This record gives sequence, C-alpha cells and structure tokens, in this order.
Amino acid sequence: METAKPDLSSVMRLPPANISTADDDLDAARIEARQYLEFYTWVLSIKEEYFGYGAEGIIYIFLFEIEPRHVNRWIWVIVGDVPPTYIPADDARTPFEVLDGYIGALEDWVEAARQGKSVAKLIPVNVDANPANAEMLAGRLKFLDEKILPELER
Repeated sequence: METAKPDLSSVMRLPPANISTADDDLDAARIEARQYLEFYTWVLSIKEEYFGYGAEGIIYIFLFEIEPRHVNRWIWVIVGDVPPTYIPADDARTPFEVLDGYIGALEDWVEAARQGKSVAKLIPVNVDANPANAEMLAGRLKFLDEKILPELER
C-alpha cells in the first residue's frame, strides 16, 4: 500500500527513543506523543521519530514513521496544552499544514459545542462539548492561529 510521504526537510530526525534530546520539555512531550500513538491498535511499532515544531508547554508537533496495520505509515501527532490528536501524512505534508488543519478541525468542534450540536463525527476532544469548554478552546485556537501558525509559515 503506497501512502503519501511528508516533507522530511520540514522536520528534524530525533535520536532513538532511549536517548534523551537534552531538552526535558521536548523529551516529556515526545513521551506523551509516543504513548498517545501507541494506544491505537493500528500501530504495530514506531520505526522513526521526527520533531516538527514546539512552543514550550503550549504545543508540540511530531512525525512518526510506524509499522502500520492498514493505515499510512507516516503519522503526525500533536500534544501539549491542547487536545492531543493524530493526523495521517495523507492529509498534511509539513508542520504548517498539520497545525492549519488541526486548528480548522477544532474550530468545527468549537462551533458545534457552542451550538449544542453533536461532535461525534468531529475531531475527538477529551472534554465535554459544552459552551464553556468551547470558549476555553476557542481562546487557545485564536492564540495558535495568530501567534504560532505564522511562525511555521516561514
């Protein structure tokens, strides 16, 4: 099964998982991203890891090459002070595209939660879909859109 490949020039290859990067925040985020990804049964193993972007304590974007079960072998993972998620490389080639798509998907969730509509078919968010949580997430998305996304565009 041939799958879309990300732009590897937009990321930095990380050392093997048992070797620290000498950045405690990055290492903690990397562990969180690995654990998030390894939860899924379609991930047989993680082969390679790449760092796409990080804003300390706010958001981290990683790219993983996995041994897959019926999915793309390239998977992006977002973690930090935001709802964690994965995005197949079919849908995004660079960290900018990943974050742009992530913000858009979460804006759909925010709008549905504000209106009391079902979020069942939207990006999973690990909080109740209510107006208060929607407003809190909307503030984070505004920050990501205005401050972080322009950094990735360069």
